[in-house]
Amino acid sequence: MERGLRPKQGDERPLASAGAVWDLMSRPGITPEKRFGQNFLIDSSVVKKTVDALGPLEGKTVYEVGPGMGTLTRALAEAGAKVVAVEMDRRFRPVLEETLADLKTTSPQGLSKAEVVWGDALLFDWNSASPGSLFAANLPYNIATPLLTQLLVSGRFQRLVVMVQKEVAGRLVAKPGSKNYGLLSLRVEHHAKAKKLFDIPPGAFSPAPKVTSSVVLLEATNAPDNPALFRLIEAAFGQRRKTLKNALVAAGYPADRVLEGLEALSLSPSVRGEALSLAQFKSLLARLA
Repeated sequence: MERGLRPKQGDERPLASAGAVWDLMSRPGITPEKRFGQNFLIDSSVVKKTVDALGPLEGKTVYEVGPGMGTLTRALAEAGAKVVAVEMDRRFRPVLEETLADLKTTSPQGLSKAEVVWGDALLFDWNSASPGSLFAANLPYNIATPLLTQLLVSGRFQRLVVMVQKEVAGRLVAKPGSKNYGLLSLRVEHHAKAKKLFDIPPGAFSPAPKVTSSVVLLEATNAPDNPALFRLIEAAFGQRRKTLKNALVAAGYPADRVLEGLEALSLSPSVRGEALSLAQFKSLLARLA
């Protein structure tokens, strides 16, 4: 059987398939919610590549957000991980209880290999995760940016493999001067090394989204959070049409210090925030402090 959801007894189809997912969604009360950004992965080859990107999983704890039908959850557990999946939509409780039932007592210690935590991922205490944990998820589009920020700031995750909209993936790996470069790009660069692995066509999901998705690998660098640095970066990108000088002054930074800092870095007073690298923002902060 391909990795994916466990089929009902007597059903030999892999549940990482459109038919099996639609069978589950046909149950009363189970309909994808647009407001939750729900598109369920049905391509078993994408599931396998996502799991493989995390590296060896035996004995590792992997956190997931939005397990939905449990496709990725099962694959992670079958690869040897202990999975903690955070799900907000309680309509999926009976589905997950069915599809993950045989994982409840299959670890060597008799503990569950797949635990579902019911609640909002944005309110979950990510600092409670053990240092060196892993993360994998098909992220709901509407929480991808704030959730990734929380995960990176927590410093608890050694490696993260995320499925996001292709546009978001572009922002995760963007470099200075590009149209996608901004606050999220710098946040990622501060905490991790990012690499786009591959694109996923709409047909790999059910229902199919209107956009292409991408899988991105984030390898943590263990850099601690720097609130002062990101206050500066947020101010720089808060009004993108303004020059960096005007944006920072509008945010309350002294004009004379800003000009002195730009001059010390050999930057024009008319430079914009998207032209500066992370190292340049750090140097500018040191001169404004």
